[in-house]
Amino acid sequence: MKAVYITGYQCITPLGFDVSSNWNALLEGKSGVRLHQIIENQPAFYASMIDTEMLNEEFDKNFCGDQRDRDFTRLEKMFILCLKPLIEKHPVSENTAFILSTTKGNVTLLKNQQALPQGAYLSALAQKIADFFGLKAKPVVVSNACVSGVMAMAVAKNLIQSGKYRDAFVVAGDEISEFVISGFKSFQAIGTEICKPYDKSRDGINLGEGAAAVFITSEPEKNEKFSFKIIGDSAINDANHISGPSRTGDGLFASIRNAMAEAQVTAENIDFISAHGTATLYNDEMEAIAFNRMELQDAPLNSLKAYYGHSLGAAGLLESIISMESALKSTLIASKNYKEPGISQSLNIIKENQAADIRYILKTASGFGGCNAAVVLEKM
Repeated sequence: MKAVYITGYQCITPLGFDVSSNWNALLEGKSGVRLHQIIENQPAFYASMIDTEMLNEEFDKNFCGDQRDRDFTRLEKMFILCLKPLIEKHPVSENTAFILSTTKGNVTLLKNQQALPQGAYLSALAQKIADFFGLKAKPVVVSNACVSGVMAMAVAKNLIQSGKYRDAFVVAGDEISEFVISGFKSFQAIGTEICKPYDKSRDGINLGEGAAAVFITSEPEKNEKFSFKIIGDSAINDANHISGPSRTGDGLFASIRNAMAEAQVTAENIDFISAHGTATLYNDEMEAIAFNRMELQDAPLNSLKAYYGHSLGAAGLLESIISMESALKSTLIASKNYKEPGISQSLNIIKENQAADIRYILKTASGFGGCNAAVVLEKM
């Protein structure tokens, strides 16, 4: 089976419009989560949102002429800005796949509409981005709740290994909308303060937004400064409940087990776990159980949700990018706001930034409908 490498990445979040800005903000312990008034006549709540004025300014600065005058939604601008530096660096051919990960896409277009606008279809969104950059292959959309970002990497890997494509651009993103807010509020899942993954006093998630992109290839250039190999992946649905995970972590356990088996690594090999860590009661408990079942309780682990909020379809890819940056910088980022364990089984949760030699990374994600996914990355 041919090896598959990640040789470039980019992200746009409330903490910065490139990877270095995000990394520096994380080192300083900054959070993008703030109080926001989003729905009229409803209280403000904590969320991580990109400043729209800054986003528009950045887009206008990067694109001019006819392209600048085209009608792009806020989310589309996030996707385009995130992909731009990767596409400028890597050649595009008919053997280049394009994969877009999102949970709700342009759902904001549905507000006050009598008929379904074309741009609300995920396929139309993906095609619009592909057309903008002249990508020739038919886009692939991955929309599987909150595991979408991790699964998009796995889809790219498997398409390349099948021989259908030589390389792929993967972009993931979501924005905060009234639709999404209403859904999470109906589950009483939104926290009353900046979230506290795995902590005893956690009371729910913060929503977030952002975009992340990676370039994946089977033929890295000789002058590439860095690369990470995707050596294992798996996605399992535990089919427990529409919104609640298996209490025994069955789906996540099986996903991790399969990914590690394909990667041919053991628990002792895993240097770092980038966990889902939403700060809801059941998610964090389920993860603790699954990690212990895999004997991963001693591996250093963090959640980035208190920095970025839960960015839905972007989360898995964004957090993978930060994990790779951690490996390059030999630094583990603290799991913000964790003080006292609130889970039934022990985990090695990172309490402060620390130096570390990182070769093997395990990235996990879980989501509504019982979906779970895991991927193992190796620093080359």
